[in-house]
Parts: sequence; C-alpha cells; structure tokens
Amino acid sequence: MKKIILTGGGTAGHVTPNLALVPSLRDAGYEIRYIGSYAGIEKGLIEQAGIPYYGISSGKLRRYFDLKNFTDPFRVLKGYSEAKKILKNYRPDIVFSKGGFVAVPVVFAASRLHIPVIIHESDMTPGLANKLCFSSAARVCCNFPETLQYLPEGKSVHTGCPIRDELKNGSRLAGLKLTGLKAEKPVLMIIGGSTGAVAVNNAVRAALPQLLAAYQIVHLCGKGNLDKSLDKTEGYVQYEYMGEPLKDLFAMADIVISRAGANAICELLALKKPALLIPLGLSASRGDQILNAESYERKGYSKVLHQENLTPERLVQDVNDLYAHRGQYRQAMEKASDQDAVHKIVSLIEELS
Repeated sequence: MKKIILTGGGTAGHVTPNLALVPSLRDAGYEIRYIGSYAGIEKGLIEQAGIPYYGISSGKLRRYFDLKNFTDPFRVLKGYSEAKKILKNYRPDIVFSKGGFVAVPVVFAASRLHIPVIIHESDMTPGLANKLCFSSAARVCCNFPETLQYLPEGKSVHTGCPIRDELKNGSRLAGLKLTGLKAEKPVLMIIGGSTGAVAVNNAVRAALPQLLAAYQIVHLCGKGNLDKSLDKTEGYVQYEYMGEPLKDLFAMADIVISRAGANAICELLALKKPALLIPLGLSASRGDQILNAESYERKGYSKVLHQENLTPERLVQDVNDLYAHRGQYRQAMEKASDQDAVHKIVSLIEELS
C-alpha cells in the first residue's frame, strides 16, 4: 500500500479540496495521513473524516509590520523540525499540499527528504505560502487557466479545483425538511465561508423585510455569528456551519449569496447555482477574491457586488436581478467544461509516487 501525506490549513478552503481527493485516493490504494496546525480549523474537519492527524507548530509570514513577525519564524522552524520527524517516521511516497502557511514547513521538510511534492493553487494569483514552495514542488496544479502565467514553466498543470462528490447528491426535499421551509417559495442561501462574513451578515439582516417578501432564506453565518433575536422569523433559518447536510441545502437553494473564495465558487459552478458574489475587499485581503469573482462574472457564471458598494438596498436590487436572470447564469455554467479535477490530480499523484 502506498502512503500519502495531505497538508494545508488556515481556512476550510485549504482543507475541503483535500477531503475531495480522499475517496479516490483510498480507491487507488493509498494510506492517508494529514499534517496541519495544532488547533486550526483543519484539525476538526480531518478528524471528523476519520483520517489520522498530526499537528505541528505554524506561523504566518506577513507582508506588513506586526510584532509576531519577530516570533513566527521560530514557530516555522519548529514546525519544520516536527514535520521532518513525522515524515521520517511515516515515510510517505508523496506529499500533496493545498496551501496555507502550515504547509510551508511540511513541503520544505519533504523536499529535504527527497519526497515528491504536488502543490495546488486555487486562486487566480498564487499566495505567498505557495510561492515559497514552488521550488520544492515536482508539480504545481492550478484552478484557473489564467494562473499558469504566474507559475513555474515545465511543471505546472491546469487541473481545476477538486470538488466533493457528495455535494452533487443533495436532496431538495431533505433540505426543506431539515429547515422547515416551504416548497412553493424560492429559497435564497447565504454562505460566507467557514468563519462567516460579518459585512454580508449585517447587510442581509438589515434587508430581511424586503428579502423575505420574495424569498425564504437559509443563512450560514459562521461561528459565533447567530442572531438569536431572529430565531422565530418566519421563512428565515440560520446556522453557524453545516456539515454533511450542506448538500441538501445547496439542492434546495434557487440562488446563492457567497464570498468568492476559489473553493466556494468552484462548488457553485459544479452545482450550477446562480450566485451573487461579494468578494472580500482589499482592506482585508490581497485581492484574490476580487479576481476570482471578476473571472466568473466575465464568463457569465455569477453576478458581482463589491463590498465597498454593499448596502441593504443594493443587496436587494442585485438579488432580485440575479433571480430574474437565473436561467441565463445556469445556461452559461452548463457550457463550462467539466474538468474532473479529482481524476487529474490523483493521476498525477500516482504518476509521481
């Protein structure tokens, strides 16, 4: 049996593509282990999937001044030492990295031990963590074809982003039963990512009277972001986070409001869900979500509302426009080629291990 180490963390977007590979890797005969941070979001998600998990020290490499810049390099060095020890003991045939700063010491340690590494970049332009790892990788996979221009020549491959198959098997009736919503009225789903999206949550709640006149709402608002005062609002249900039944909520949704993380928008494309994308702004990110969203808007897959223009009134206007033209968005998404990213990536893993 061949062995593989998966790594990546910091957000669910660095973990769920790894989880999407797991069934096919097991079918191909791989024994799987995961390396992440001591207590990041990846720990709970991976342990829930029944995959043995190793935690290591991790630090963030920032482009701006922060006192932690003086201490985090030592955490990274400690993480490198811990990762090297794990890899020596486990002796995997290959490492697959989905990115995030916890992956950097793992990739460096694997390279030092001459273990082949495959990296995957989801966003339009590569993040700093993955950039640091390019020289240590045997292959670099990417989600968008436009990303190839930023990647090393000769070892970069456009694969698309791995999507969990189970998301495609949701039941609308199961979603309605779970939420208590009605079949005869359209359903608007709001999903802000694993940590939620406060600006989006606030705008949605401020616009509830207008939105509820036309739609029922299922709101995934992120950990700690529930508003208990809205619990008995007819036609509105809220959850911090949704695990396995997420597939049924997607099946139930007619339209979606979402952030524009690469994994999230790839899932929306795979499920053919018309979406209003509200990308994280430049004040809180390097702009990758803006590029992701604009790419999908150009292709006709989604409508975009930039956060600096987000008001309750504009939100209602754009949601109504999205719903009115939902058929056009679905038609554009139907024409998108099915990239079968899982098959492409697992084939690369088998080739190199």
